[in-house]
Amino acid sequence: MARSEAGRRGKEIRSDCWIALEEKASGGSTVAVKSKVASMYGASLEDLIKKGLKVFGIDNAQVEIEDAGALPFTVMARLETAVRRMRPDEKREFLPDVAPATLYGTHRDRLRRSRLYLPGNEAKFMINAGLHKPDGVILDLEDSVHPSEKDSARVHVRNALRQIDFMGCERMVRINQGNLGLLDLDFVVAHNVHVVLIPKCESPDEVKKVDARIAEAKKRHKAEHDVYLMPIIESALGAIRAYEIATASPNIVALTIGLEDYTADIGTRRTNEGRESFWAREQVVNAARAASVQPIDTVFSDVADMEGLRQSVLEAKSLGFEGKGCIHPRQIEVINDAFAPTEDEIKRAKAIMLAYEAAQAKGLGVVSLGSKMIDPPVVKRALRTIDLAVASGKLAENWREIQ
Repeated sequence: MARSEAGRRGKEIRSDCWIALEEKASGGSTVAVKSKVASMYGASLEDLIKKGLKVFGIDNAQVEIEDAGALPFTVMARLETAVRRMRPDEKREFLPDVAPATLYGTHRDRLRRSRLYLPGNEAKFMINAGLHKPDGVILDLEDSVHPSEKDSARVHVRNALRQIDFMGCERMVRINQGNLGLLDLDFVVAHNVHVVLIPKCESPDEVKKVDARIAEAKKRHKAEHDVYLMPIIESALGAIRAYEIATASPNIVALTIGLEDYTADIGTRRTNEGRESFWAREQVVNAARAASVQPIDTVFSDVADMEGLRQSVLEAKSLGFEGKGCIHPRQIEVINDAFAPTEDEIKRAKAIMLAYEAAQAKGLGVVSLGSKMIDPPVVKRALRTIDLAVASGKLAENWREIQ
């Protein structure tokens, strides 16, 4: 008889489970549950497994489950993966209900100061991610997932998108490269993913293939929500083609860079000073600005160095970046705070806006602040500073009324 396994087991595992599935010729289905909470939840686990077997038309099977506190959406994902490994052509899905808290949307110009990477096959990192208040969460199907677990991760991420309340964070998924990434899209697009990150992007054609596959998936599932794109520049070729990539689709909202792969590609080592990557980072900033999308910086890899992180964010801000990646929740607050305008920047922006609005009210074509003339780019920058200060909680929305 056919047998397959999925999930994780062991003393260090939490919020997950391991499932072994063996089809039989007859005798119905039995479920053997091993769990510290079997006395409370063993019957529920057995019922959930038997419900899944029915979804997949399996009438006779022996199932073993070792549970380490997995929530139902994870149990469902592990069972479906075991079935798919036993039946490679299986198309049916074991979908959890859509939680109402997952149904919020996004918009193309929202803040993307901090985005937290979460391994796509690790429920324990996902469940409370929204409590840390990043601007976005990235459910990662690429580098953080072992090649042998790609199939399991995409099912798990799909279920997580349907179930987890990320508390208003933008819901992002980093897919794999090439055809594997296109298959990822078939699983996640219909489930209110907001932004798809395209890794190691080196050409506009890669973006267009992803865009077309998303459109096909949306049409197939009758999904109407916007799905935006964020290509990741991670090679010398990608950096050279940054503007072509940034303008490859109207659905692109941001362009970002990954320096671990980039520095390896150019044959050097990444340093905190960043001299080896300065050109590539500015290439991304200029390409993004020319394409009217957001430039987003790479991650800072030392999760214990908070001062180093702050200085890295301030440098990124000075170069024109609007956001940065996070690999640990403790980095989020530092990043959000460092990207916010300073008190002096806010004070100057308010003065510029008030002078501009006063001149407009008087019908004046020339705007000045003290002895300096104010031209449109200065006003535009001031308005952006005001908007960012309000969004960061450093300025009241009705600031004009409380001058």
